[in-house]
Amino acid sequence: MQVVLDGKLELPCELQFPQCLLLIVIMDKLPSQPEDVQALWCTESRLSEATTRVSLFKAVFCSFEQCAGELSLPIHLQGVKSKGQVEVAVTLYQHICVHLCTFIASFHPSLFPELDVALLNAVLSANMITSLLAMDAWCFLSRYGTAELCAHHVTVVAHLIKSCPGECYQLTNLSILLRRLFFFMAPPQQVEFIQKFSPKAAENLPLWQYISLQALPAELRKQAAHEVTRAGIARCQEWLSSSRTLGELESLNTLLSALLAVCNCASEALDIVQKTTIMEIGSQLWALLNTKLVTGQPYVQQTFSLLLPLLGFFVQTLDPHLISQVVTLQTSLLKLEPPDHVCLAVLDFVSSLGKFFIPQAFQDKILPSLSSIFASLLADRNWIVEQHTLEAFTQFAEGTNHEEIVPQCLRSEDTKNKVVSFLEKTGFVDETAAARVERVKQEKGIFREHLAKVAVEEAKWSSLQPYAKRPRQESPLEEEYRSALQAASGALEAVESLLQVSPAPDWLLLKMEMLQERIDELKRHVL
Repeated sequence: MQVVLDGKLELPCELQFPQCLLLIVIMDKLPSQPEDVQALWCTESRLSEATTRVSLFKAVFCSFEQCAGELSLPIHLQGVKSKGQVEVAVTLYQHICVHLCTFIASFHPSLFPELDVALLNAVLSANMITSLLAMDAWCFLSRYGTAELCAHHVTVVAHLIKSCPGECYQLTNLSILLRRLFFFMAPPQQVEFIQKFSPKAAENLPLWQYISLQALPAELRKQAAHEVTRAGIARCQEWLSSSRTLGELESLNTLLSALLAVCNCASEALDIVQKTTIMEIGSQLWALLNTKLVTGQPYVQQTFSLLLPLLGFFVQTLDPHLISQVVTLQTSLLKLEPPDHVCLAVLDFVSSLGKFFIPQAFQDKILPSLSSIFASLLADRNWIVEQHTLEAFTQFAEGTNHEEIVPQCLRSEDTKNKVVSFLEKTGFVDETAAARVERVKQEKGIFREHLAKVAVEEAKWSSLQPYAKRPRQESPLEEEYRSALQAASGALEAVESLLQVSPAPDWLLLKMEMLQERIDELKRHVL
């Protein structure tokens, strides 16, 4: 047992996969064992200062994390026999997920606390596939358990999301889990959740950007959609009528994200006045954007990336002047090689234009820009952008009345071949089996290096011992000081950029004097 569950077990690459299968075999046999034997395997224990025995749950997730190559190929294993069904081969992911869920359904109830800890730690993992496995197991647990257990899990995850200090991969993972678990809640518990985390309260609105209102019954969905929309519209209008500082963009982006979630999941619940107001807010916000702001400020990039799908949702009723402005700004941005998430937002909008008939007076302005956007992104070497571009281009080409620009987007033979291969659902990269295995081996090495770096970073923050040649452990608060000062410095640089392109508003000098007074006061505290 100690050898298999050793907390510092370091196996060579070729033994990681057998180790994973061994752990699954042990897991399959445990339900038939007494409670004390199950507890021994499923409870973490520190045997000495240098020796730790991890729980079987943690060992499975850690071992699974090391099998990137086997998951990528993928390797196929013997499936679980089902009554009346033909046995089929399954992937390693399916194999582990099925056996893990089977164990969860049959192990002793006293071990649920250990399971909860292991699942949460795995969900928060920097490894996406490990996090996904934990989410699948957690969703099984919520469906297998009682309605009250599911509601408890949703509440815990909601509180964890609210406690996240800012954007991070852990928040992304938790938000995906919340969205999935919410579908398993019984209607009475959903009513309680809406009462407990009412969208009317400003501190709860961030949660609703992650929840699919499709999970709610019709009447409850309509109620929640109206509450989120009313709160989002009111606060967006407050921002538009205020001094509009960059420091407040994070909260504005949260509002836009919540409104977008409603439009995507419950648009039928919105009345014409609400839809018109959202569209007007989007138009007013777009008027504030320019190329320099979007390229220089991450929060503005996020605003840009949220506005595009929001405007795309109302594309049939948008003013052609606004569409022309949007497409022109997109074309200018792509020449500056923006981040990938900005490119994906651009694709979201231009694909929606397939449903829009461009008036004759605007065709000479919009159509060349559209073909330029698609041509640029179809030539992108990032495979995620490339895949999304192929999907967006296909959607646009199938729906547009302006067929003449479709061939203008395909400006090279390579691009034409990619589009044809995509439409025919054939791969456009020939790879032999041997070459594929070699590539997967190289990728596995890259994954191992990345996971090792993540482990070092996590250990650095969790360890209470100072590093060698370092007199003390740096307090996490010191990092917060640095982040706060960097944010303040970035805000000042943004003001400087704005002053270069437009005259200062009347209130700016007074605000700057007030900031100076606060800085002087802070300096006195430091001294």
